[in-house]
Amino acid sequence: MSFSVTNSDSGLEYNATNLNKLFCQRRNLFNPRFYQMLSDLVRFYRQAPALLTEQDNQETLEQYLKKHHYSDIFINDHLLPMACALWSGPSASLMTMPARFLVAFMANHKMLSIAGRPQWRVVKGGSRRYVEKLLEKLPANVLTSSPVQYINRVYNGVSLRVAGEQLAFDAVVLACHSHQALGMLSEPSQAELEVLGGIAYQDNHMQLHADETVLPVDHKAWASWNVHVGKALSQHCTVSYHMNTLQGLNAPVEFIVSLNSAERVDPDKVFLERHYSHPVFNEKTIQSQQRWGEISGQQHTYFCGAYWGWGFHEDGVTSALNVVEQVAERASHA
Repeated sequence: MSFSVTNSDSGLEYNATNLNKLFCQRRNLFNPRFYQMLSDLVRFYRQAPALLTEQDNQETLEQYLKKHHYSDIFINDHLLPMACALWSGPSASLMTMPARFLVAFMANHKMLSIAGRPQWRVVKGGSRRYVEKLLEKLPANVLTSSPVQYINRVYNGVSLRVAGEQLAFDAVVLACHSHQALGMLSEPSQAELEVLGGIAYQDNHMQLHADETVLPVDHKAWASWNVHVGKALSQHCTVSYHMNTLQGLNAPVEFIVSLNSAERVDPDKVFLERHYSHPVFNEKTIQSQQRWGEISGQQHTYFCGAYWGWGFHEDGVTSALNVVEQVAERASHA
């Protein structure tokens, strides 16, 4: 899970994997600002864990970094690009993220140390394997390309409007984004309006392509996650995932997934385009997360998704297991 940064304004490039790649631009061996970034990095790893003992600390990342006098190069050329790669958000939204939330994530994923980090792994064959394994053991009829138009809750279950038909079920599990879930509920409760509506989302334009020019100029700086920063790019998260490295692909071309980089990508090298929504993790989102128990399991309706955690696949699985426990407990009392 390697990580690189390219700054289009200063020309800085580095890959944080090892010393040779970190100093792939040899001039940085004599660059005091670059050493300032590294010094602040070590200081952040040493200082930030104290936030985990401060349960009531509501400082934003911007407030925390300013209070502790971290340098601009550390903030703009390391910490924010790393957060951008993790949460697919622009600098402005990331700076409003609770500092404790970021540090808790880094601590949980063993990212607050220079060495000894765990090896991240990928599912061979891609995330579609999740679906294939689920279908192998699922004793149910599966409807695809069948969007739910709305959901009515009644005293003994739920009624779903799907492709012009009314389908009745004992309960419904909404495993989708919170704003999508809210849009399907015909009569949301006040709590559902507050909790699901309290989580904001940002749009990201994704392209799967083979245009290597979005990667660092120096091939030694190529990494799994490659973030492009600069003043002109501050309104968007511009990260390119090098899939050949990330998933160990042996392919005749470089497969790259880029977010918000359409102006830089050769359209003739684009294989696929999509628009995704990613949750914004600010204080309001964190408060909404704490209210899951107020809405999940009410009115025969359950909610799961990565937005209940840090926004990753593992968080989606964790929230799904929480729903399974809720359903099992209800069944045991039926």
